[in-house]
Amino acid sequence: QVQLVESGGGLVQAGDSLRLSCASSGWIFGNYHMAWFRRAPGKEREFLAAIKWISGTTYYTDSVKERFTISRDNAKNTVYLQMSSLKPEDTAVYYCAAGPRVAAPTASRDYNYWGQGTQVTVSS
Repeated sequence: QVQLVESGGGLVQAGDSLRLSCASSGWIFGNYHMAWFRRAPGKEREFLAAIKWISGTTYYTDSVKERFTISRDNAKNTVYLQMSSLKPEDTAVYYCAAGPRVAAPTASRDYNYWGQGTQVTVSS
C-alpha cells in the first residue's frame, strides 16, 4: 500500500530555486532509504540524492551536491529536494523512490517503490 507522490515541479528560469516534495503513505519502515532520481529525454535515469530515514545520512551525486539538498520531515513522511542555481541541463522528470535494505544508495535497482514523477523545466 506504499505510495509516493511528487509535487513542486514547474517551469523556472536559470538561476532560480525550486523545492520538490515527495509525500508518502502506507507503511514505510523507518530505516528505509528515500531518494531522488531524474531522467532527461534520451538519457539514462540518473541518481541525484538519497537519505536514510532514521539517521538522516545523505548521499549525493557529484554533479549536484553543491546545489541540491535532500531532507525529510519525519512527522509528515515527506522527503524534499531543495534545488538552487538551476541550469537548463537540470530539465528532466524527477522521481522519488524508496526501498528497504538498500545496499547501494545510488542504484535504482535497490528501490522498489517509485512515484510517477514531476516535470522540472529550466529555461535560459
